Amino acid sequence: MVRKWRRVFFFFLLLNVEKVGREQHDLLPKHATSQIKEFLLSLSVYGSRRRGGGVIPAYWRAAIRKLSHSTSLTAPPPLLLLPSTSLCSTCATGNARLSAINMRGRAERTGAGLRHQTSASLRPTLGSLSRHMSGRRVGFCLSDKKRRRMNLDAFAAFCAGHGVQVVEIDLTRPLAHQGPFDVIVHKLSDVIVEAERDSQSQRVLADFQSYVASHPTTVLLDPLPAMTRLLDRFASYRIMSHLRDSLRADWGICSPPYLEIHGASELPSVHQALMSHGLSFPLICKTRVAHGSLSHEMSLIFGADGLAHVRPPCVLQSFVNHGAVLHKVFVVGDQHFCVQRPSLKNFPAGPCGRKTIFFNSHQVSKPESNSHLTAVPKLDEQMPDLPPPSREAVAALVRELRAQLAMALFGVDVIVDERTHTLTAIDINIFPGYEGVPQFFSSLLSHIQSVLDKQASAGPQGANSPESSQTAGADL
Repeated sequence: MVRKWRRVFFFFLLLNVEKVGREQHDLLPKHATSQIKEFLLSLSVYGSRRRGGGVIPAYWRAAIRKLSHSTSLTAPPPLLLLPSTSLCSTCATGNARLSAINMRGRAERTGAGLRHQTSASLRPTLGSLSRHMSGRRVGFCLSDKKRRRMNLDAFAAFCAGHGVQVVEIDLTRPLAHQGPFDVIVHKLSDVIVEAERDSQSQRVLADFQSYVASHPTTVLLDPLPAMTRLLDRFASYRIMSHLRDSLRADWGICSPPYLEIHGASELPSVHQALMSHGLSFPLICKTRVAHGSLSHEMSLIFGADGLAHVRPPCVLQSFVNHGAVLHKVFVVGDQHFCVQRPSLKNFPAGPCGRKTIFFNSHQVSKPESNSHLTAVPKLDEQMPDLPPPSREAVAALVRELRAQLAMALFGVDVIVDERTHTLTAIDINIFPGYEGVPQFFSSLLSHIQSVLDKQASAGPQGANSPESSQTAGADL
């Protein structure tokens, strides 16, 4: 009952976010703690996403700036007595719970939909950030879509409160005129993919690489070779296959068998190749390129006849029944967070004559998703709940991936096999959206401080560390 009324209260709060922002503008700085500051940032980001504008109103930005500079640690006002993590979890996952009501409450029974897999000792101390990061310049090189999803304006306001200047990099201008940068955070996926066929993108990418090479003290998050590697599902699935070999014995972690299809010449023998690689129907078919709108267009193939819909280059992966629950693990340096999302419902194992299902993964696994493909049939209502992923196993998976990828900002999609209860990794994502992670801003700034501290302590060799070198992932 308490959970129900708390959720109702905060939906009301979100619907009146502008009114609350105005009324609390002068009150909150007197009572601000670091938890309240982060809660307000998360609330304002979520509120702006709900309105669809991606921009925080001026009075919210002003309140955030005032809060960021506030040093008062007195008790919060009555309006904000509940723990900030619980509040943000309720706000960020409320939409998913309402839209995925056909999941019959399984999300709440297996952990309320949001579980933060992080050690308290790793959580950032905001006061220490202000002392150590003052005067730093962090460049962001993001597409307009990524900028809006991340709400870079809010992050810039958050950083300004700790003395850090956020600079939006314009790739149409020389980087030397926009620097210097202590750190560059980027997601150049668009440029990298387009550079394969577009001369202008090739020049932009070459100029960016030239700047990084001539400024070895600038930390690059993340290395370009590592990011390029993950844009190819052939490469990322090989990584997951290696993880299956290295982590299965100790942690029971695996990945579904898969098959690479490089060209149309392989299609006549694809059925035989499926058997030799240990795949079984149903199959998920995904594009080779793991970026762009087309990369989310997938198909679910139920039998040999459905293989006629395969369009190379692509990856075929065995579908694993997982109770329509996806666990998205978001990694920010040494920290990681696990967020529960809706996913594809169960299908009978083995080949059948069912027609191929074409779907967009964004419409299935986003927090607000409400698809018939995620609806759990009434006959499955009494199906026992699957156990949540083991925290220790998820931590082991993240450690191994960080070592393999030489990256700090990525995500991995995992499911729990309904039959064996095995933790199963099914995809790796570059610089994901971090939706449902209320600590993302402070975690990212804390990681930036961490890599700069490591660079400073390493002296002249700091510029050659994995996270500050453009070529860190080249030999992986």
